[in-house]
Amino acid sequence: MESYLFPFDNLLCMLLGISFTVWFTLLLVFIIVPAVFGVSFGIRRLYMNTLLKIFEWATLRMERGAKEKNQQLYKPYSNGIIAKEPASVEQEIQEMRRSGSGLGGAEFDMSDIFYFCRRGVESIVDDEVTKRFTAEELESWNLLTRSNYNFHHISTRLTVLWGLGVLIRYGILLPLRVTLAFTGVGLLVFFTSIIGLLPNGGVKSFLSEKAHLMCYRICVRALTAIITYHDSENKPKNGGICVANHTSPIDVIILASDGCYAMVGQVHGGLMGVIQRAMVKACPHIWFERSEVKDRHLVAKRLSDHVADKSKLPILIFPEGTCINNTSVMMFKKGSFEIGCTVYPVAIKYDPRFGDAFWNSSKFGMVNYLLHMMSSWAIVCSVWYLPPMSREEGEDAVQFANRVKAAIARKGGLADLLWDGGLKREKVKDVFKEKQQKLYSKVLVGAEEDQSCS
Repeated sequence: MESYLFPFDNLLCMLLGISFTVWFTLLLVFIIVPAVFGVSFGIRRLYMNTLLKIFEWATLRMERGAKEKNQQLYKPYSNGIIAKEPASVEQEIQEMRRSGSGLGGAEFDMSDIFYFCRRGVESIVDDEVTKRFTAEELESWNLLTRSNYNFHHISTRLTVLWGLGVLIRYGILLPLRVTLAFTGVGLLVFFTSIIGLLPNGGVKSFLSEKAHLMCYRICVRALTAIITYHDSENKPKNGGICVANHTSPIDVIILASDGCYAMVGQVHGGLMGVIQRAMVKACPHIWFERSEVKDRHLVAKRLSDHVADKSKLPILIFPEGTCINNTSVMMFKKGSFEIGCTVYPVAIKYDPRFGDAFWNSSKFGMVNYLLHMMSSWAIVCSVWYLPPMSREEGEDAVQFANRVKAAIARKGGLADLLWDGGLKREKVKDVFKEKQQKLYSKVLVGAEEDQSCS
């Protein structure tokens, strides 16, 4: 009986061997080798254009079906549901006093309470902060379940197309991307460990740069990332700091696949710790111990020492300190703008039609997030290198940070918000409350001065 099974076993082993050989050959020829030399065959662009045509057909089909069934397909959306006209606190309070029974004097008026009540209700109803920490909803369907929450069953053909998409994404793309991710990370650890044994010098720096670029480009292909870089003549140079808006942990890979940077971060354990220790052997990255992170003077000194050495790579920093959902830029922490060196702003904008790159860290863990990324259709984004900026005379670090932030928001088509991204997990700081109190006190003091002058 066993003799009859031998031919079947041999055939199975042969088929598995052929499959593995073909898989590895395709991986080597079409992905790893192009990543080494920094070239592309245009396959990902063709893939993206094909997806766009499919999405367009599916959207038209949905709209027609929803119209026939009299269904609401999309949620009404606007940037602000409350119409607001720009006006100062003094103007709004004086207007409210005139429209009410207030006397409009210099002293506190009971009607002033309604101004603060109204502003509080407006902030609750039309909250422009917390909605930046949730995934943005598309106004079209990209065959991903979470891309449009108002989707209803329209037709059998669309449902079959969605099911086919699930099979392609989880049955073909996900295994390929996981293989590429492990390949990229494994090669990064291996090459940086070997290069770290070489003496410091031009050869070590050259090999480290090539190894980092190759491995990051493999990781980019693990996400089927299609990146368009603009204004490359403004790319960050040694002795400076590169600052960018922050949407996802993969922002690092997106930027590092086009140029090498010195990373800044906290020392980790486990697999991340192994990667960090290997990377720092080949390149002078800046890793802080947990006890050192809150020491601002120590952090500033190490950053200053790094940028003072023009032979070292530019530092990559995300001043927001947290991930924002690809719609806006929030307050930049001033630390990296106190160093006194050239700042190279970079704007990153993702195309949500192919996959949601935003990482909601309070809802998804890193593994779950990476699974979402690798099971999406693709990661498509644009990167703009802005002209270098320096601190002007009489400008403090906060003003400089706001000027850089405004330039990034303007270039990337993002909303420029003054709120701190730390509100994602923390309560409103007292400084914001005190600011409103100072503005109201100026209203009273200004009214008193007007009365005394008259």
